[in-house]
Amino acid sequence: MRACVIIPARYKSSRFPGKPLVKLLGKEMIIWVAELSSKAVGKNNVFVATDNLEIESKVIESGFKSIMTSSDLLTGTDRVAAASLDLDYDIYVNVQGDEPLLDPNDILRSIKLKKEFPSS
Repeated sequence: MRACVIIPARYKSSRFPGKPLVKLLGKEMIIWVAELSSKAVGKNNVFVATDNLEIESKVIESGFKSIMTSSDLLTGTDRVAAASLDLDYDIYVNVQGDEPLLDPNDILRSIKLKKEFPSS
């Protein structure tokens, strides 16, 4: 079963506009999350779902894939669902774009559990 990570990243957050592009130790938060996700599923299986050209540009510049989604989507889960329509995987892991301390092993455990219990 093939698995990927989709990271929703919205620029116009009501609480913290521009959060995905905030630099932590010289690197944008969304890139930290993408890099950690790639340790679990490989760089070619990480996608950032966004409605913002600046986020898309930074993601592509950093060697990751971006999928543009509608700005009308209400939640990150909606953004992941919309992005998944353009992809062909068996397992889609939703990793939030504001988790720069993510442990890639948590992604691997999630994938393992889904493979063991595919109908759950």
